[in-house]
Amino acid sequence: MAQRREAFGAYYFTVQIDGVQDCFFRSCSGLKSESEIQEVAEGGNNTTTLKWIGRNKFPNIVLKQGFAGPTLWSLRQRFLNDSKGKTITRFTGTIIQLGPGGKKEKWQFKNGWICKWEGPDFDASKNEISIETIEIAHEGLEHLS
Repeated sequence: MAQRREAFGAYYFTVQIDGVQDCFFRSCSGLKSESEIQEVAEGGNNTTTLKWIGRNKFPNIVLKQGFAGPTLWSLRQRFLNDSKGKTITRFTGTIIQLGPGGKKEKWQFKNGWICKWEGPDFDASKNEISIETIEIAHEGLEHLS
C-alpha cells in the first residue's frame, strides 16, 4: 500500500545567496527548466516528425521582499559597471523549501547575477509595505534533495 506524502507549503521557504541566509523574501518564482524542441522531418515518414531535445533554458529567478535597506541594491551594483577594472564575480544561490517534520527541498542555481532591481512603488493613498524586486539571471538549476 502506498504511503501518503504531506505536501510542502509554498509560503515556508528561505533563500541563500553566496552562502548568506539573511534575506527573507516574500515570494520566489522562476524555478523552471525547459528544453527546446527540434522537430526533424524524416524522409519517407509522412505520418509524424521526430522531436529531438534542443538546448535547455532556465528563466530568471524573481525574488520579492519588503524593502528594508540597501543590501540588494549593493549586490546589484557589483554588476553595473564592469569597466572600472574590477573582476565581476557571479554567485551561487539556494532556494530552500521547508516542509513538515523538518523536511527540506533545495534548488541551487549557478553563475547567478542580478540583472534587474526594482525599487518600491510609492502611493500615499495606500497603507502597504514597500516591496523591492530582484531578478537573477543564472546558468543552471539543480534539485539537491
